Amino acid sequence: MCRIAAYLGERIPLGRFLLDPPHSLQVQGWAPQELKYARLNADGFGFAWYADDGRPAAYVNPAPIWADPNLPHLARTLSSDLWLASVRSATEGHPVNHANTQPFVDEGILFDHNGLIDDFHRQVRPLIIAALDPGLLPSIRGNTESEYLFAALRQLLAERPELAMEDALAALMEQVEHWIDGNRALLTIVVSDGRRLYAVRHAIGDDCPTLYYTSDDETFPDAQLLASERLTTSAFWQAVPEHHILILDRESPPELRPL
Repeated sequence: MCRIAAYLGERIPLGRFLLDPPHSLQVQGWAPQELKYARLNADGFGFAWYADDGRPAAYVNPAPIWADPNLPHLARTLSSDLWLASVRSATEGHPVNHANTQPFVDEGILFDHNGLIDDFHRQVRPLIIAALDPGLLPSIRGNTESEYLFAALRQLLAERPELAMEDALAALMEQVEHWIDGNRALLTIVVSDGRRLYAVRHAIGDDCPTLYYTSDDETFPDAQLLASERLTTSAFWQAVPEHHILILDRESPPELRPL
């Protein structure tokens, strides 16, 4: 489990998004308020953005977010109009290391998953491996369900390029339900293609992890944000309904679609 946040709007320094809000991801690392299956998010953190050349970039560290001496300097000097970040609470069987720390990126997509899949290594991972193109397997560096879900999403998009991202995410949720065969899965997923942010709030066999969004926070004018826990005290944060996909677009108001 972890806490996720994302930003889409005017270009801002990383620190304004990641560190400055009163209930920032840094605070959620040591004092989360709505984390159900853990008390701390001390097993790493990371953030991703699109660099000036248009390609995704990511910085991940398996140490707690408050323990990285590089972060204040990065927070002051990096800026972007789109940020995706998370702090991690590792689950059993998923080591704390760089490879297992999110967000994950490929040539065009940013990806982060908050959740878990029961009996993943014994039952579910073999099914995903069997379904994946062998050419994708070398790109999987860690052993988390999150990275395998990212690979499955990339395969869906490669095989069916006509799919909109929200439709690909809905198709992925259907695949997961088939793979888990009655087991529990917590599936909050946030993705970006560089133009939009997409967020899935879903679970099978349990309550959905929390997820909120806003397009009216005074701290971030003309921006849209989402987060596992509200970053500010603004009254304009709204809960993403369970079993829905949220779409944030610079040119449009937030859109919600049921799964």
